[in-house]
Amino acid sequence: MTIFPQLEIPETIAAGPGPGNTDPRVLQRFASAGVADHMQADVLRGMIEAKLMLREIMGTSNIHTFGVAGTGWSGLDVMFSAVMPGDKVVVFTNGTFSGIDGLTVRMKAATAEELAANSLDPKPASVTIIDVPHGESVTGEIVEAALARHKPKWAAMAHWETGSGRINDLRGFSDACERHGVMGLIDAVSSLGVEDFRIDDFPGVHGWASCPQKGICCLPLTYAPVSFTDRYIETLRASGTRTFVHHPIMEARHWGIIDGKDVDKGSYHRTHSAYAVAAFHEALRILLQDTVARRAKDYEFHEAALRDAVTAMGCKVTSNMTSLVVLNLPDKLAGREMELVQSCRAAGFGIWPTLSEPVQVRIGILNLLNQAAIADIVTRFGAAMNAMGADIDMNEITARLDRHFETAMVAQ
Repeated sequence: MTIFPQLEIPETIAAGPGPGNTDPRVLQRFASAGVADHMQADVLRGMIEAKLMLREIMGTSNIHTFGVAGTGWSGLDVMFSAVMPGDKVVVFTNGTFSGIDGLTVRMKAATAEELAANSLDPKPASVTIIDVPHGESVTGEIVEAALARHKPKWAAMAHWETGSGRINDLRGFSDACERHGVMGLIDAVSSLGVEDFRIDDFPGVHGWASCPQKGICCLPLTYAPVSFTDRYIETLRASGTRTFVHHPIMEARHWGIIDGKDVDKGSYHRTHSAYAVAAFHEALRILLQDTVARRAKDYEFHEAALRDAVTAMGCKVTSNMTSLVVLNLPDKLAGREMELVQSCRAAGFGIWPTLSEPVQVRIGILNLLNQAAIADIVTRFGAAMNAMGADIDMNEITARLDRHFETAMVAQ
């Protein structure tokens, strides 16, 4: 028998698309929670309070607003559980993760025969994938044309696509869904808690799913926020779904939502972790204290600083997100993106490549909203490029960065 040494994981800077850097206050709540079962009174109270805080953060009166145990994929699976075999769906993709959303929908909507024909990559006749090229955004015009032509029951889109760093047109999507009577489903994994928006302002969208470890700044394996309109729940209740664990109505019961109403105490659905509940609860408290509006402005400001610095290094930024910069390296280093990323990660600087062609570099700033953190990212990235022969004057880059922050201080 081999017993390995105790696992030691060093501190690194998570400067990719996610997971982000969990707030120390969240880690403290996680570590200090007492050992308690999932029906203990304080655990249930924490879940109900978290549900109410989520409604504030998401900007909704949807009763069915709660957290799904797991990562963002768990929340998305709950949202897509209402899609049944044979349902007509249009999915808009423009990167890796919206592409996986598309695969999820194809698996859900495939008939038994269609799934058996290609179980890992089914091609159901009822699903239309509108593939927008990498580096481009899904526009309202694209959505309008597709829904007018195909007239589906459901339409799905990622709000922010971290595979390519592009923001898609949420307003245009919602308006088109409303015009055509389509139930919209939105992957808000990367936008919730980063962009300042209220989901109730988009009535064409009936299902929302996000994640804990990006804008919420919590641990990856805690709770993925979801929210559903009454129309979504009525549709699900009528059609049913072939899942117990990821059944939106059954999941909601543990969060004190039964028969479309808030109740004082949740009922059993699955085993919940007291540690996860405590961490998630604290992350929501912190976000409400900061306010989504303030945090959104902070992301805009710090992304602009990072964007300016890497552009001055000769990189070309192709993204328009505020928590993530996606870039092409200077011509001198073109084709060496993976080499650069690997050398950075080996030094405890966790940046990422894109996961689909063309290969680009992704640098994220999730929960790194201060001058010292941005300066550290810029310094590390510049040093890595210089080690590969970029010949960047880092004194000039540092001066540019300082001017960006000094201008903000003067303005205040």
